[in-house]
Amino acid sequence: MQASINIRPGDLSQYADLRAEVRSFLADYARQHGKHDWIASWMGHSPQFSKALGERGWIGMTWPKKYGGAERTFLERYVVMEELLASGAPVAAHWIGDRQSGPLLLNVGTEAQRQKYLPGITRGETFFSIGMSEPGSGSDLAAARTKAEKTSDGWVINGQKIWTSNAHNNHYAIVFCRTSPLNEKKRHEGFSQFIVDLKSEGLETRPIENIAGEHHFNEVFFKDVVVADDCLVGEAGNGWNQVTSELAFERSGPERFLSNYALTAKLTDAMQGVDSDLARQEIGRMAAHYWTLRKMSSGVAKAISEGDPPNLEAALVKDLGTIFEQEIADTTRKLVHSSDIRSDEFFDLMQSYTVMHAPSFTLRGGTNEVLRGIIARGMGLR
Repeated sequence: MQASINIRPGDLSQYADLRAEVRSFLADYARQHGKHDWIASWMGHSPQFSKALGERGWIGMTWPKKYGGAERTFLERYVVMEELLASGAPVAAHWIGDRQSGPLLLNVGTEAQRQKYLPGITRGETFFSIGMSEPGSGSDLAAARTKAEKTSDGWVINGQKIWTSNAHNNHYAIVFCRTSPLNEKKRHEGFSQFIVDLKSEGLETRPIENIAGEHHFNEVFFKDVVVADDCLVGEAGNGWNQVTSELAFERSGPERFLSNYALTAKLTDAMQGVDSDLARQEIGRMAAHYWTLRKMSSGVAKAISEGDPPNLEAALVKDLGTIFEQEIADTTRKLVHSSDIRSDEFFDLMQSYTVMHAPSFTLRGGTNEVLRGIIARGMGLR
């Protein structure tokens, strides 16, 4: 069945007061604590910063108040996310729980699970990782081989996950497992999701250092890891439907094109007063891309708020946004080398960080090749 792409931008102009409040908070926080953790933007892991956000009610903003949420709109949340990303604030500690693990539990979790985990997420004290990707399967989640076998009093998990962000720092992971034998004709069936304590007996986390020598990613090994029945998320066997719905949250947010916005802002400031046609052309092009992607991404947030699952649109935002993010590294280098501008240490660190991490932008959250397959299939082209 052919689908159409329909992205209607959300109106963010009505939230000017909230935007000003967030900017004031960020400026005050930076003055008091410094910005040494801010180079990595939404990949920067700072429990202290997450707790400060939780105290302001800016985690789980759309969730019911009985779970610690603020019952605000998805567009209000979007405004807060924009400002955090634009400043380069270190939000990684709470990011996954706020973006997708919490919404997943709200949608399909039990009441006991919501009461147990959601208040800690909103306070900025409980942190989640994602246990999806596996060695040898690339972005093909249906090739996952980690198994969870039913026992008399729970489940036993065996297998391996890879690229598990901050598993060495966080408290829990929602792990995607096969719970029924593989049927080659129905590869997407027979999966389930489980909440796993990352300190569980039999669970081992090994670091994967990136090109910058940083420890952000991990391999996670499960050897007879026991989880109770109440750790099953949603229905046994419905994991594929749950995880694809979850990915709409992961792929459509402003982090898919604002990861290095702080570098763009610093570059624009540095180019002030430089008489360069190349600079005007490139900065104008970047501004146009930011504006377009912002319209698209806010439209997905609006669709989510209206209960319309925007899986196709989310894939499109992620594909276009991460390609643009990679281009920013090249554009910055080109303009810096072609102009006699003054840069400071923070600018140089941000530029170095972006250049080294740019190759990963189109990998995390699903490769562009996989996303384009989703888009083509959704539009009836394959």
